[in-house]
Amino acid sequence: MSALKAFSYTFLLIVLTGCFPAKDPNANQEFHLQGKTMGTTYNVKIVAKEGAYDLTLLQADIDQALVEVNNQMSTYQKDSELSLFNASTGNEPVVISEGFRTVLTEAIRLGQMTGGLLDVTVGPIVNLWGFGPDYQPERIPSAAEQLAAREKVGLKHIQLTESGLSKVIPELYIDLSTIAKGWGVDVVADLLEQKGINAYLVEIGGEMRLKGFKANGTLWVIAVEKPINSERSVHQFVVPKDNAVATSGDYRNYIEVDGKRFSHIINPQTAKPIDHKLVSVTVIDPSSMTADGLSTAIMVMGPEKGLAFAQQHDLAVMMIAKTDDGFEEINTVKFMQYLK
Repeated sequence: MSALKAFSYTFLLIVLTGCFPAKDPNANQEFHLQGKTMGTTYNVKIVAKEGAYDLTLLQADIDQALVEVNNQMSTYQKDSELSLFNASTGNEPVVISEGFRTVLTEAIRLGQMTGGLLDVTVGPIVNLWGFGPDYQPERIPSAAEQLAAREKVGLKHIQLTESGLSKVIPELYIDLSTIAKGWGVDVVADLLEQKGINAYLVEIGGEMRLKGFKANGTLWVIAVEKPINSERSVHQFVVPKDNAVATSGDYRNYIEVDGKRFSHIINPQTAKPIDHKLVSVTVIDPSSMTADGLSTAIMVMGPEKGLAFAQQHDLAVMMIAKTDDGFEEINTVKFMQYLK
């Protein structure tokens, strides 16, 4: 699975148009709120009439909701629920927050669904390769180090019951980065809907959820980025409708050792970075959290296994693979309806 889909890397380009006051004061307008969270940025666009919402208060509510997500699941924040759990060595159940439980439950479900390729216990391997919160020198870990890290990894080491969360082994280290950013998007989107806002675009570090229409009556359009690190350009436009979109790629976050590039996306079954032709995966799903996790898991699988998995589970997936002549786009049937 992905080891860690770093919060600070954006894999989608957003089509965010400017906010210009409408001539008709009763017409809908688009209002754009932005800020920082999870080591990256967020953008929220809502469609409403002038004065319908206090935007200052709305942004404060969004910021507070995202602070709570970080307080629960950040591996970079030493006093977060997750960091404190990871630092503990006892095996007694620990009561966890509702949000933490929701994300961990989905992570376990997706882990089982993907045959362990999405594994939120892969942190020891991620850290070993230098992609975790404690950045290490860029080097290739020894075979012995990789083996030792693998022994600490596996969903079987997690016990989540009504009583709480506990460890089977004291070294258990959980990293929810593969889906926590998507969860943050879902939290903000749900917050907007609770306030009666049913036309919006929410984006955090490239993961998105959209609903309704823009102020001009058209559907939201987003752009999937071309998977190259030398420039930022559009590969494909998609119209997700009332859904979430997540993209995982290995072309921006990597290390180089002795001239060889190593992806930040780790296969937990080999304890090594992925090494295949698949460079980008985009998933459309009602849940940003689910799309986030699935995009990473399919990246680990590679193009052939990833396509078979997506078709088996009737997923809306676009994959971009390297070829001798450039890139090849591979879409599932379910994804085709979203192409612009």
